[in-house]
Amino acid sequence: MKTPVFIIDEARIRSNCETLSSVKERTGCKILLALKGFACWPLAPVIREYLDGTCASSPWEARLGREEFGGEVHAFAAAYSETDFAALLTLCDEIDFNSFNQLEQFRARTAGILPAAQQGRQDADRRIKFGLRINPECSTQDPAHAIYDPCAPKSRLGIRRKDFEGQSLSGISGLHFHTLCEQNADALQTTLKAVEEQFDDILPQMEWVNFGGGHHITRSDYDVDLLCGLINDFKKRYGVQVILEPGEAVALNAGVLVATVLDVIDNEGAIAILDVSCTCHMPDVLEMPYRPVIAKRTENDFFEALNHPAGEANEKAFTYRLAGLSCLAGDVIGDYSFDEPLAPGDQLVFGDMAHYSMVKTSFFNGIQHPDIAIQRNGTIEVVRRFDYSDYKNRLA
Repeated sequence: MKTPVFIIDEARIRSNCETLSSVKERTGCKILLALKGFACWPLAPVIREYLDGTCASSPWEARLGREEFGGEVHAFAAAYSETDFAALLTLCDEIDFNSFNQLEQFRARTAGILPAAQQGRQDADRRIKFGLRINPECSTQDPAHAIYDPCAPKSRLGIRRKDFEGQSLSGISGLHFHTLCEQNADALQTTLKAVEEQFDDILPQMEWVNFGGGHHITRSDYDVDLLCGLINDFKKRYGVQVILEPGEAVALNAGVLVATVLDVIDNEGAIAILDVSCTCHMPDVLEMPYRPVIAKRTENDFFEALNHPAGEANEKAFTYRLAGLSCLAGDVIGDYSFDEPLAPGDQLVFGDMAHYSMVKTSFFNGIQHPDIAIQRNGTIEVVRRFDYSDYKNRLA
């Protein structure tokens, strides 16, 4: 297998979607794929069998959702330009605003819009819905991940309850909050309590409430029963349609990144330089930060290799600092130990690399971009191979 390469297992995507579909069946909620987390459209035919559509943060994501994934397309962004908003009107079934300023800016264009009549769409009987993102000012994030906390002080995301005073909700049919990141249902329970305490007078006026993303529903220890109970109780109290928009949960543990050791050097310890890069191919290792599960490939099945992961530094016989090949001095994945020494040509498998890593890759340094492959029934098919023209054409 030529490296670097992302390999996504279709069966694992389907299994995740089946779990999400079971939540839909038990609650009547809608579930959308958050394209910001996973946008590998060759797998759209599988995902659309189970989910209700996609949510987007930009016109390009909305267009991808409309053209490839089908179903409903919802959008939220911190702010819209006139150009972006006009484009989203042609693509979306729901658009959420981040401030009353933007609602007033575009209010004249939100009144009774018929997508088909005014935008050339086929769904003539469907009106675009408009909502507001709220900030319940209830942080449930680990302080180490403050960069992912939309409820942190001075957050730019969501409208606080006090900022609703004196504002008109004309044309608004729902509320949207997104406060979670890789969390269990207990964090949602805490958030819902804050939402209801602060917005109890507004919720009865709404037709729908979007609980956002960050729900780690397909994780093995996730409390699906609690989630379903929270959704059903909320619907009973307020008579609203509940929407979830996970991204990571759709692709959790469904993809790997395979790399090759290029060289092993020594500087106060062994350093293995790979043909992948943190900053180019898995920036969340630096940004989140997080430590990926890694294994030396010794078997034909890339996913099976992860059942025998590398250890912490000095846990096993041979410890290496794994590093990328970019010019960034901090392009370091971390220190790992192995039962056997590493040598140039060895392949390493990085676990859980389908979500976020793929959508956040870059062409920094002009480093070879990983291929994208899909594994179906034990057969691996490369569906995209990048070359020099991809690098060149994004610069001019």
